Amino acid sequence: MYQYSEQLFKVVCRLLLLTPVEDPEFTEQIENITVPAGRNVKLACSVKNLGTYKVAWMHFEQSAILTVHNHVITRNPRISVTHDKHRTWFLHINNVQEEDKGRYMCQINTVTAKTQFGYLHVVVPPNIDDSLSSSDVIVREGANVTLTCHATGSPAPSVKWKRDDGSKIAINKSLSVSEWEGEVLELTRISRLDMGAYLCIASNGVPPTVSKRIKVSVDFPPMLWIPHQLVGAPLAYSVTLECFTEAHPTSLNYWTREDGHMIHESRKYRAENTVGSPPYKTHMKLTISNIQERDYGTYKCVAKNPRGETDGTIRLYTSAPPSTTPGPTTTELTPKRNPDQAFDGAGEMNNSVYSNPSLLSGHMADKGSKYLSNINEIDKSEQKSSQDATGKGISYEWPQNDSGSGAGGVSTRLAVALCTAAVGIAMSR
Repeated sequence: MYQYSEQLFKVVCRLLLLTPVEDPEFTEQIENITVPAGRNVKLACSVKNLGTYKVAWMHFEQSAILTVHNHVITRNPRISVTHDKHRTWFLHINNVQEEDKGRYMCQINTVTAKTQFGYLHVVVPPNIDDSLSSSDVIVREGANVTLTCHATGSPAPSVKWKRDDGSKIAINKSLSVSEWEGEVLELTRISRLDMGAYLCIASNGVPPTVSKRIKVSVDFPPMLWIPHQLVGAPLAYSVTLECFTEAHPTSLNYWTREDGHMIHESRKYRAENTVGSPPYKTHMKLTISNIQERDYGTYKCVAKNPRGETDGTIRLYTSAPPSTTPGPTTTELTPKRNPDQAFDGAGEMNNSVYSNPSLLSGHMADKGSKYLSNINEIDKSEQKSSQDATGKGISYEWPQNDSGSGAGGVSTRLAVALCTAAVGIAMSR
């Protein structure tokens, strides 16, 4: 029995020696992987005939051994290793960071080591570094401005500039563009029209695209524009004076009389400031109610800001009230003119509120209304008698001043009628 067992053992040994043992081999290539930063990733290394040999993972660029067989060598807590029946060895990297990118090597520790590589590409969404980028700026009009926007990411992001309101970017006096590419935006001799928010937009194909809003403020002293420097209005009427201002920072706007005293809100005076577009524009209005003799004279609109001060003058003078009834046609040839425009006695255009009738409104008392009614009736009777006598219509106009005579005065018959009406009113009292 012992001899038989010994012979069987020798036969088995001979068979084992005659049968060659196969070396381990890789069965699949390691897949190259692209992953956004912050995700988890798994690299796979598949082998056969591993036997008693071991598999190790290494980061080639860092020359670092990560794992050997079931053991984690690196101190990086985000690294771990698993296997599937010693056939597929998985390297796990949690919360992938940009420094994890590079070539990863799977190695079998045969006499002549067998290796293969896989590449991990880590992409990083763009990020704008506020510490290296411009913040909101305030500059004087006419100065040069340089805006910077530094963005990081993988791959390196591109940076474009646009205006927040969609208008064009004035690079200089001869070049305006819808958008500008590059980390630096230079504006030459900036003007108030360039004021506003600028967006720097960074993108690299990895979502999300990011942007930074930079506000550019352009300071300049106040400027004034007065549409009517000479304004005429009758007694007891109301009138509105206007000024248009531009200033940045926003100016302090108010009205004064010729003596320099500031006009305050009251039943007589109502001041209104309306912010325009762009917001550095302001429309100033001063409404004067129930005009009396003392209200005639000079008014000033004043605008002040830290960059300077300016004012504009408007003179309010007495004028005749507008006619309530149209006069009859006349055969006399007169120059053609816009009925909305007013002319002075010499026939020249008068820069008064009559060029804007909406600015003038009547506030006559009841007795005044009755007086006007009597005048109109007398005026009609005069017109009728004149037409009956001559066959031609004659138009009467209110005088431009109290002492007007001749061509600009009231006719003799109308003057008599006016006196008659005044006496009648006095007697009725």
